[in-house]
Parts: sequence; C-alpha cells; structure tokens
Amino acid sequence: MKKLNLIGISILLTVIFLLPISALAGGSSDTCDTKYPIVLAHGMGFSATVFGAIDYWWGIPDGLEGEGADVYITSVNGMDSTRNKAVDFKNQFLQIKAATGASKLNIIAHSHGTIYTRDAISNLGLSGYVASHTSIAGPHRGSALADMVVGIVPNSMEWLVGDTMDLVYIFLMGDSNPNSLANAYDITRPYMNNTFNPNTPNKSGVYYQSWAAKAKTSCPSIILEATWLVMLAAEGANDGLVGVNSAKWGNFRGIEDAAWYSVGCDHANIVDQLFGITPGFDAPGFYIDIASDLKSRGY
Repeated sequence: MKKLNLIGISILLTVIFLLPISALAGGSSDTCDTKYPIVLAHGMGFSATVFGAIDYWWGIPDGLEGEGADVYITSVNGMDSTRNKAVDFKNQFLQIKAATGASKLNIIAHSHGTIYTRDAISNLGLSGYVASHTSIAGPHRGSALADMVVGIVPNSMEWLVGDTMDLVYIFLMGDSNPNSLANAYDITRPYMNNTFNPNTPNKSGVYYQSWAAKAKTSCPSIILEATWLVMLAAEGANDGLVGVNSAKWGNFRGIEDAAWYSVGCDHANIVDQLFGITPGFDAPGFYIDIASDLKSRGY
C-alpha cells in the first residue's frame, strides 16, 4: 500500500508540474477587467479559426474572460495585402465598438496582425478609437524569410505561384479573394523599412508596446525548426518566423523564451499552439499578465 501511495503521489506531483500556472490559479474575476474591451487580431496564414475548426488563439480568450476581460476576436484573410486586411479589420473593429458602446478598444495582435492593425490605426482613421496596441512577435522590420521567398521565385513564375496559393487559401482556409503574393511582398524587409514604416507612424494618444518570442536551442513546434535555423543565420535570435529585433515596437517589454528547461517559445507557442501544448510556457497566463498590466495603466 505504501508503494502504491508513493506512486500515486509521484504521478500527482508530475501532473501539477506539467500543468500551466493558469490552470492551477483560481480566477479573481476582475484581474483583466480593463477599462476598454480587448480585440484580438490574428496573424498571417490563418484566420481566427484554422481549417474552420481549430481556434487560432486556443485557450487564450477563455483565460482572459475567466479573469474578467471583455474579449472580441476579429478574422481577416489568412493571405492578403496588408491594406486589404487593414480595411477588413477596421470594419470589424468599428462593429465591435458600436456593439460594446465603448469609446475606445485595446488591440492585442500577433504576427502580421500587428502590421495590418498599425495600418488601420495610422492610415485608416482608427487612432482616436484605440487605447493601446500590443504587438506579439510582429515583423515590424520585415522578415528574411519573406525576402527569400520573393527572391527564390522567378518574376516570370510569380503569377503562377501566387494564383496557386490563392486557390489553396480559398478552398482550404475559406479566404475571400486572397492575394498571397502581395502578402509576401508586404512583409519583406525592404518594404517594411523603406515604405511601410515611414508611412505608418505611431499616433499620439495610443499606447504602443511589444514582446518578442525566442526559440533558444530548438523550436518546440517542429514545423518551424527549419525556418528557425534559416532565420538564425539571417537575423540571429528569432521565433521561427520573426526575428527578435524585428519584433520590437513602441515600448519593448521583453523576450518570451519559456522556462529554463524548455527549448524556447516560438511563433506558434506564443499564441497557445499547437493545441495548447506549450512546454515551459503558460500562454493564457502570459496574456492575463498583459491585460492586468493594461488595466493598471488605465486602459
């Protein structure tokens, strides 16, 4: 019996050790009760749901709402130009604003979502309605991967590659009239640094902050391992898709690289993928901390 009890205790301790902190903590119900509602804006390649079934943000919205946040999720084409996504986001943003009756909203965006939301704020008239813009792993200075993709495909073949990708996103992802080629060009380093950023300045009255993700010794998401190695040679520290330096925008709050025993936090882990399995990194807890901080700042 003593042996069985010891085995049971060992299993219990192992489960507790592996559970994310947010799963153990009791919700305070008002930790994330921000002054303004929170709007989540997803990144490139997917919409708010992946293949129409998997939530892009996985357990993050539930985690935030469990702590008192008022959360709304926008969804635009997975592959499209920054401007087309920005227009679609703006329309949804204004619908959310009207439905909530709030004077302003907080934006938390990931990956390309950080870019098209900046475009909507600076160039499409949303600045007066945005309290804060939180950027998570955003390619604000472009990505070497986009440079390579655009550089590898011969100019004469770009139309074929772009059209093929568009068909994939129409039939598999549900995109409406996507533009994959424009999406690739819009996150290249030359375009972001020489065209987009100079024409998309931060707006006064909006609080901008950012975080980067970093894979330390490998990518927890195996599908990003190859791109992490390519990016490591091209840009140094990165999350498998976006370099740490590229992710810095506004008030840079730091790098998320998971617990000491983890290989790191990559571009998928930081939005609670794949399927909430993020070894050494508590994704819902991370966003709860963000919302709690926004609340303390009066947003």
